[in-house]
Amino acid sequence: MSTGSKWAGWRRIAVCLTLGLLLAGCSGKNTYNRDYDKLPKGSYTGKSYTVKRGDTLYYIAWITDSEVSDLARINKIRPPYNLEVGQKLRLSGSAPTKTAATRRKASSAAIAKQTPPPGAARCWRWPTSGRIVQAYSNSDGGNKGIDIAGKRGQPIYASAKGKVVYVGNQLRGYGNLIMIKHGEDFITAYAHNDTTLVRNGQDVKAGQKIGTMGSTGTDSVFLHFQIRYRATALDPQRYLPPQGSSPSC
Repeated sequence: MSTGSKWAGWRRIAVCLTLGLLLAGCSGKNTYNRDYDKLPKGSYTGKSYTVKRGDTLYYIAWITDSEVSDLARINKIRPPYNLEVGQKLRLSGSAPTKTAATRRKASSAAIAKQTPPPGAARCWRWPTSGRIVQAYSNSDGGNKGIDIAGKRGQPIYASAKGKVVYVGNQLRGYGNLIMIKHGEDFITAYAHNDTTLVRNGQDVKAGQKIGTMGSTGTDSVFLHFQIRYRATALDPQRYLPPQGSSPSC
């Protein structure tokens, strides 16, 4: 083979490699763009759920899009909502009370009209600092919170005072997840933590460090943060103060 032919062959190989890398880059997914509500929500099926180790009633309500009060009523569970591994919970089979149904309908209507539900304007704090790489969306399969980019090990703080009701990594796609209950109607969630610094049942103060930012359950370092009113996800940016400032209340 002549020298010219060899160089022509190497040029063709180089062009192919370059195109291959470009195509791979173009086809790579946006690791921040996570359709969380399309991810598997647990191992439950039908109208019942079998309690597993680490489950709490708040976690089960979260993954089944139910209200804690409805699950407690249907299954006759009293506060503090203790569960046993292997216990089978009914998710339906008993129609919600008119009060619960009306409450859910009113809540959905309020969110659709961008009217804050009662108590939504409480003193929420930013759970961490950083650029928002994906905003909230109320569309089907949309992002039901906000994704905040940062550095691995960056502190994560409780957005308001409350009680930790779940710490674990059972929900695929969320990595190490922390859920905090604020009163009876609100829950905040903090996903993809590198480390978790709180335990189930622990009372936390607003601004208390509860974990560190990581990439568990995803491919990039960021925090997925949600505020939920009963079973309805709210847009956190509507209730958080400007980044870098403290709540005015």
